[in-house]
Amino acid sequence: MLLVETATDCAKRMHDFKNALALSNSYRDAGWWTPVYRRAFPTLASAVPIHEDGWAQRGGIDRLLTLKSGKTFAVDEKIRTKDWPDILLEQWSDEARRIPGWVQKPLACDFIAYAYAPSGVCYLLPVPALQRAWRLNGRKWIKHYGVKRAHNPGYVSVSVPVPRGVLMLAIAEALVLSPEPPEGPPAQC
Repeated sequence: MLLVETATDCAKRMHDFKNALALSNSYRDAGWWTPVYRRAFPTLASAVPIHEDGWAQRGGIDRLLTLKSGKTFAVDEKIRTKDWPDILLEQWSDEARRIPGWVQKPLACDFIAYAYAPSGVCYLLPVPALQRAWRLNGRKWIKHYGVKRAHNPGYVSVSVPVPRGVLMLAIAEALVLSPEPPEGPPAQC
């Protein structure tokens, strides 16, 4: 999925999900995807894009990776058309209806592959750790970094631009667990 680039762009024009999806799909066969996945998974046997709309696409699966061992990973691919210093975390898919965005809703994928098209650099974000990092830090990030709204026909989606280094450190910290009392139910910021 192609992501909104700047808050100024949002104010100037209406965001069109279908056009963004079409542009995102044009990056599906970009030559850098397979080498990127091979760096993360040296025993990669196949990286099959999911083209058809259905439960997989709706569950956030854009590509299915299969290793030589038979192990599979489902990946949701997010594309930015510029090399921005942040990662946009979608808080609300539809702000008015309070429909959670991908950073806080249940997903069927194992990883978010968050790529910057000009450089081909990709951040492979493990979904459980990413979402735990959001639960632990989301409110603070909203206060500190603000939000970006994408005005779509009939709804507005909201994302939080978190600097890449800040997010990666928070994901690493989210992977450290202790037998402390449970965090409680997931908070929707």
